[in-house]
Parts: sequence; C-alpha cells; structure tokens
Amino acid sequence: MKLRMTDKAKQQLEQMKDPNRPMIRLFYDTEGCGCGVNGLPTIRLESERRATDEEVENEDYPVVIDHQQATFFKPDMKLDFVKNSFRLSSPDGILNPIISTKDVKEGATI
Repeated sequence: MKLRMTDKAKQQLEQMKDPNRPMIRLFYDTEGCGCGVNGLPTIRLESERRATDEEVENEDYPVVIDHQQATFFKPDMKLDFVKNSFRLSSPDGILNPIISTKDVKEGATI
C-alpha cells in the first residue's frame, strides 16, 4: 500500500507537527456510522505503532494502518489539502473529500 502526498498536504502536516505524535495512521472511522462496515477512510496523527500495524509506503512521513482496516483502503492513494481540509483519494475516486485538521489532530483512533 502506498500514500502519496501533495505539496499542500505536506505543508499543512508540517504546520500541525506534534513531536508526541510523529506518525500518520490511515484509519477507518466508524464512529456514529452504525456498524463496522459503514465508515469513512481518514487519517490521524499517531504516537506509536501497534502489533497489528502494517507500514504504508510514503516518502515523507511514517504511515501505518491496522492490517484489519487495510481492506477499506486502496493500494495507491493520494493525500491532498483542498479548501482547508485534507482529501484522501485513489485512481478509482475520492475516498474521503473532507478530513478536518481538527479530526486529524484530535481524533481518537481506537
């Protein structure tokens, strides 16, 4: 799995940099969506790897994903920053058009 980042996304992540959470987690957020298969692919800042994590290829940041959540993501994805929010997409289409910076910084992952 691979995550490419646009320059705008990298600039925004650099502004949000948190030394206590230096890693990015791809996360399938099901909070308020009903059940475990209804949710949105998103990102979170993360402090540590877990035993069930897999590394996601990225040239700029350490990126991880729980191996059970990988099915909800695409093999090749792009993270952009558009209109004050992050956008996660793949060649197949947009996975999540609006990921707020607040959710990236404050969202609980598990």
